[in-house]
Amino acid sequence: MIPRHRFADGYSISRIIKGGWHLAGGHGPVDPDRAIADMADFVEAGITTFDCADIYTGVETLIGDFRARHPALAASLQVHTKFVPDLPELAVLGARGVETVIDRSLSRLRMERLDLVQFHWWDFSVPRYVEVALELDRLRRAGKIAHIGATNFDTAHLGEIVDAGVPVMAHQVQFSLLDDRPANGMIEFCRARGIALLCYGTVAGGFLSEAWLNREPPDGPVANRSLVKYRLIIEEFGGWALFQELLAALKRIADRHGCDMATVASRAMLDHPQVGAVIVGATSAAHLPAHRRVAALRLDAADRAAIDAVTRRRHGPGGDVYELERDRDGPHGRIMKYALNAGEPGKRG
Repeated sequence: MIPRHRFADGYSISRIIKGGWHLAGGHGPVDPDRAIADMADFVEAGITTFDCADIYTGVETLIGDFRARHPALAASLQVHTKFVPDLPELAVLGARGVETVIDRSLSRLRMERLDLVQFHWWDFSVPRYVEVALELDRLRRAGKIAHIGATNFDTAHLGEIVDAGVPVMAHQVQFSLLDDRPANGMIEFCRARGIALLCYGTVAGGFLSEAWLNREPPDGPVANRSLVKYRLIIEEFGGWALFQELLAALKRIADRHGCDMATVASRAMLDHPQVGAVIVGATSAAHLPAHRRVAALRLDAADRAAIDAVTRRRHGPGGDVYELERDRDGPHGRIMKYALNAGEPGKRG
């Protein structure tokens, strides 16, 4: 059975969330009918919370189509989307523009109210993030949004939004055995403010799996942007040799429990007391049995000690949440796409 996380107001989500980025086309062609059938399999298995974004091309529409085709299953579904204004829009985005994007998400998802909207802001040197977050809260009070979250904020700027009275209940962050930047202040802040972490990258785009054990590092182009992103994180962590030590430790634990390494990596993050849920990137239902095993697996003290024996020798990544990615001239920032809403109808005003 997939466990649930219950927020203070009674809102409940599955602790394993089906991610939507992999359905946006950047990881290969998407068959809409197959994707919708897979969504039904996930909900029937108890993974009733889906994650998407306004910038994930076509994904909100796919989920909306699923809701229309499977109304009985949709009744138990929670949809978390994101509000990610393009970098060039940050200085000019106004109340009407915010509402236009939220209305677009409502239309695509075929919903009357969005369950959770997670707010992202590319550049804190454009100091309008509190103003825009307050517009999202206005739409919450107007009934278009049920709950507000954030994604990829650092601790100080998330604090500004919360201190302004925006009721942030969840924060989506990259958090894994390779990347523990939330431990650099964010976890403590969220614990004090009652904010749950929703974690992506827990299996590093597939790097934390048997597929990469005892292999040389890729020396050419990798299959997708996820692997580009997490290959950089491996280097920050301590390089390929230390990464292979971590894989070997995960393999021993997985063999002892009769599961795969990705299951161990996800369970380790799910066990963190501030983590409400982990997000699994799924292009299909093929890994659904493994996702169920994440819920059933119980790591013991020896398992955790074996993992810690490797991870405590990490070199990084350092800094606060998403700090490396905000340097648009650095290797992490250069791979980002900052204007994925470009060409959509007006967001200004």
